[in-house]
Amino acid sequence: MERSWEANKNADDELLGDAVREAVVSFRFDALGADGAPVRLGIMGGTFDPIHMGHLACAEMARDACGLDAVVFMVAANPSLKQQRTLASVAERFAMCALAIADDPRFDLSALEARRGGITYTSDTMCIVRDHYPDNVELSFIIGADSLATLRQWHDADLLKRMVRFICVSRPGAFDEPELLRACRDEGFRLDHVSAPLLDISSSEIRQRVGEGRTIRYLVPRAVSDYIEEKGLYGITG
Repeated sequence: MERSWEANKNADDELLGDAVREAVVSFRFDALGADGAPVRLGIMGGTFDPIHMGHLACAEMARDACGLDAVVFMVAANPSLKQQRTLASVAERFAMCALAIADDPRFDLSALEARRGGITYTSDTMCIVRDHYPDNVELSFIIGADSLATLRQWHDADLLKRMVRFICVSRPGAFDEPELLRACRDEGFRLDHVSAPLLDISSSEIRQRVGEGRTIRYLVPRAVSDYIEEKGLYGITG
């Protein structure tokens, strides 16, 4: 069954509600692994406030380098590490992600964390994902190199070690922590390192540029830029 995730920009709440009702993890990939064949699913979590070309490039480089069959973008509702700043609403961030990945059949979007609400931990989310899929589906969680320093302190880290592989993506020549990589592996993390030509873009920079009335074209997909302008997000003034 095929369906487009193109967002209805005039009805964010309805879009989020549809996704919640129709999928446990991901509408496109909920039946992944049902035929018994081995398959690799990548999960990329984040606030995506907003999603940008760097996020998309990171997911694609991890997919290509590690042979992932699909990647699901997991939109955080209320992430535990980001309690001190205001976010765009869950529905708005979800809609922007839907627009960004609409034309790539290997990507999909999950409302699992948005549905649960509250403070979200990766371990809680991955328990639900692991329980949903059969054992022939290998789960890989995609992180940036900056997350490697705190990986061993993540909530329920020992549980995560057993459930998922991690894919750490960094720019060529930018990763200078081989000892940290070894330390994580020595503590039982199944960890792949991918050196990839990533884009040096941050969501905070995009929010700042929008607030200052500066261009974000080519930093985010055009549909996302149009959505930000239409909705007046991040202090944009018309």
